[in-house]
Amino acid sequence: MKNKLIFHVDANSAYLSWSAVDRLQHGENLDLREVPSVVGGDEKSRHGIVLAKSIPAKKYGIKTGEPLLTARRKCPGIISVPPKYELYIKCSNAMLKILNQYSPIIQRFSVDECFMDMTDMDNLYDDFSGLANEIRERIKNELGFTVNIGISNNKLLAKVASDLRKPDMVHTLFPNEIKEKMWPLSVEDLFMVGRATTEKLYKLNIHTIGELANHDREMLESLLKSHGRLIWNYANGIEESEVRKSNFINMKGMGNSTTISFDVENRTTAHMVLLSLCESLGMRLRNSENCCRLVAVSIRTNKLETYSRQRKIDFPIDSTKYIANIAYKLFDEVWRGEPIRHLGVSVSELCSNEFSQVSMFDDRDIDKNKAIDTAIDKIRLKYGANSIVKSIFLHSGIKPINGGVGEGDYPVMTSIL
Repeated sequence: MKNKLIFHVDANSAYLSWSAVDRLQHGENLDLREVPSVVGGDEKSRHGIVLAKSIPAKKYGIKTGEPLLTARRKCPGIISVPPKYELYIKCSNAMLKILNQYSPIIQRFSVDECFMDMTDMDNLYDDFSGLANEIRERIKNELGFTVNIGISNNKLLAKVASDLRKPDMVHTLFPNEIKEKMWPLSVEDLFMVGRATTEKLYKLNIHTIGELANHDREMLESLLKSHGRLIWNYANGIEESEVRKSNFINMKGMGNSTTISFDVENRTTAHMVLLSLCESLGMRLRNSENCCRLVAVSIRTNKLETYSRQRKIDFPIDSTKYIANIAYKLFDEVWRGEPIRHLGVSVSELCSNEFSQVSMFDDRDIDKNKAIDTAIDKIRLKYGANSIVKSIFLHSGIKPINGGVGEGDYPVMTSIL
């Protein structure tokens, strides 16, 4: 059987780069990529977390996921811009359009990365490194942002290769290169090795991928169960999943949350904030061509106490109205009456919306609601997140949180898939 050939294309600092390109195209002179800058939170209210950072920001020790306030303490002059999900989808789709010209089999692994199956295409392309550089240059010249491309014979090694050195690079990582290129890397750089697993491996005196690859597999399995076997295989470059051609971003869940600049002390205001979150979340769910079967609401009080509630749904949904109605009910059931400073809504147990069905006992206006959601999505994607706003937000003092990328987006992490 002929060896596979896989490309992994990964946009460099995607959210930050896409925001920078958008601002430059709209007359901004400053390139966010060249100065300490982050995407995340509201610059005026100074709330939120860092979703993406520029390379100059990294020099200040700023990390993705940390509070924006902490980032400003590290670098007082840092520039913060709000996220724009509709912009990110457009940039992702533009990148995918170019990639589709080179392979019919592309798996969109997340909003900023794709796998391309280039197997059996040597009759079309005889120099794959040269081809990868051609793709990289086209994206840079035509779209204005850079990507890294990793090349290997499986998806895992291609993904690791794309991370070897950034930005704007092409790297190979074939099995004969594992010992030289991958084994010296820190064990936390290996896909599927998170913070908790890293700490457990450190206790075993395993600090590099090479040390993990050469450790006793049975011992790892006894300590870490099936996950131990998985990461041992990954450390040795063993991974056999196919590049799955799909039209939706495969995620196990997504969420949106906001830190409020004032204490929310009544149910009506809380419901309005939840609706604002669901507006963005519903649009993102539909844009990824997914439905959900579980909705969750989280609450953080002004004393930083956090609690939540979730509910499983009998049938998959992607409607803003349905998600919001469930969020209202969950909030009403769990809220204890304390002043609120942070609210979040998340959805999970996702499935493709291609064959989703609605309960016969459900709202008879399902088609009407779907048409409304579709029309609103098109308007916002074309003219901006705030081009159409529900009347409930007028004169309310609450700014709709449309188009923002929530703090809870998480791609599939159970395997390379």
